[in-house]
Amino acid sequence: MSPLDWVIVLAVLGLTLGLAAVFARRASRSTDEFFAGGRSMPWWLAGTSMVATTFAADTPLAVAELVAQSGVAGNWLWWYAALGGMLTVFFFARLWQRSGVLTDVEFVEMRYAGPPAAWLRGVKAVYFGLFANAIVIGWVVLAMSTVFRVLFPDMTVFGQTEMLGLDAPTLAVGGLMLLVGVYSLISGLWGITVTDSFQFVLAMTGSIALAWFALDLPEVGGIAGLKAALPAEAFRFTPVLGNPVEGAATLALSGVAFAAYMGVQWWASWYPGAEPGGGGYVAQRMLSTRSETDSVLAVLWFAIAHYCLRPWPWILVGLAALVLYPGLENPGEGYVMVMRDALPSGLLGLLFAAFLAAFMSTISTQLNWGTSYLVNDLYRRFAVTDRDERHYVLVSRILTFALAIGGFLVATQLDSVSGAWGLLLAASAGMGLVLILRWYWWRINAWSELVATVVPLLLVLIQLVANALGTTGADGDTIPAFVVPFLTSPFPTNLFGIAAVTTACWLVATFATRPTPGPVLDAFYRRVRPGGPGWRPVAARNADVVPDAGMMRLTAMWLLGSASIYAALFGVGWTVLGETLKGLVTLAIAAATIAFLVRSLRAQDTPSISAE
Repeated sequence: MSPLDWVIVLAVLGLTLGLAAVFARRASRSTDEFFAGGRSMPWWLAGTSMVATTFAADTPLAVAELVAQSGVAGNWLWWYAALGGMLTVFFFARLWQRSGVLTDVEFVEMRYAGPPAAWLRGVKAVYFGLFANAIVIGWVVLAMSTVFRVLFPDMTVFGQTEMLGLDAPTLAVGGLMLLVGVYSLISGLWGITVTDSFQFVLAMTGSIALAWFALDLPEVGGIAGLKAALPAEAFRFTPVLGNPVEGAATLALSGVAFAAYMGVQWWASWYPGAEPGGGGYVAQRMLSTRSETDSVLAVLWFAIAHYCLRPWPWILVGLAALVLYPGLENPGEGYVMVMRDALPSGLLGLLFAAFLAAFMSTISTQLNWGTSYLVNDLYRRFAVTDRDERHYVLVSRILTFALAIGGFLVATQLDSVSGAWGLLLAASAGMGLVLILRWYWWRINAWSELVATVVPLLLVLIQLVANALGTTGADGDTIPAFVVPFLTSPFPTNLFGIAAVTTACWLVATFATRPTPGPVLDAFYRRVRPGGPGWRPVAARNADVVPDAGMMRLTAMWLLGSASIYAALFGVGWTVLGETLKGLVTLAIAAATIAFLVRSLRAQDTPSISAE
């Protein structure tokens, strides 16, 4: 990169730290400010922060790899999750905002009671704050190391290509992690969301610029050149049902795999940014908003930007990389290679800065979110319960930095982003239904959720043992020592077995244990006001409470909203790929439908719990 490129990169890093410093004093006031931004965020800021968090260094590379392997339709391996995201918009965003908790893990002791609830809170704090969080941080760091390796193949640190058993690009990303840890511990959630928004704008600008320059290369020849150089199947928007074919130009899913993705995964498994019932950093952002409507609109804007707008520049670059670099051993690297070869001086620095911004926005949220569990739901709840807010803010800052170091160490042990992704989805299969039903069925208790959390982990351990005792086939794939159909089968087929066994176990636990005490259920019902027939016995005792009504109406709005998101997704795609009339008509229909839904959602607003 040129000196101009490095000036731009340093300017972005300096501006990021400057924005973080602005909010340092505010973050020091309390843990509510540090982790929830004082519950005063507008919807557009909270929603943009959600999108920025899911826009990391790994995502453009992953999309480019999916496009290289399976064409545009390959993106259905994550587009399916829009169904769960829209479920949060209509069924859960208002409820989360009404709950008034600081973290989604704290929620369990408001919904349940007694020692089982306390155990559940501690287990979930460790599970999400350490285990799941470290894996996510690890794969984001792994992807960023790939960016450094491709752009700077001769990189050294203090003149050395390797130190402490790590190569120079990995060490450089480790240094960047420390920088992110510093501004995360300084700024709290307000500073993180503001820097997230700046970083998202920068990252999207860079992505669009890269797509423009990639298409303008003579070797590509614009959209017409892409369509002439690549098979028509590469531009399909929907997968082909059937057994995958080697060398196919589009995504081919077996009937079982398609059913696993579209029929099970989106509601059964926990995944960052697509948690059933909302959760994780999505819940954190909803809890930080200033009203119910802001909470709802934040998640809706997240869904629109995440699924409809963000992926298309990456897809175009992925298609261009297929033309420019056919037969790459690691197709994800094609995205970075296009950056290196297509961009002029200055713009290369801008896009590298955009990658840094995307990386930092994700890591900063993961650090703040993970630390919120460790401090609020573990340290403050079970270890030191009676200190002032300054003490807990100090501990939060120490643990933020420690988590940054821990996440980096995990990254050094990961071999594959896709492997970690599949492991996380399988280790939570079946948990999702409890996370949904706990809002709408009074009989769900702490034992239900505890069993739903632990059982899939144990089942994944069985899979890992089967693989460890197995052998390696001629093609390099692992042949398990034993196979339990739909349980020790490869991902995503194993989701059926894990989800089924987990569901059976938590149902048995639910009916074999006592329900949550009536006073706790009454307090929860009066505060959150959930609708539906699942609360009928509790509603009878609290006849003065006016719950949410119209569950069928909400279901219809969810279906209409989901269809609108996919219509907008396809509309943008058709427009950028040259089918302008079809694209614009589809976009107009989607926009009109979303506007109708927004108007309906605004009409349902009630005062925020935090305003009381």
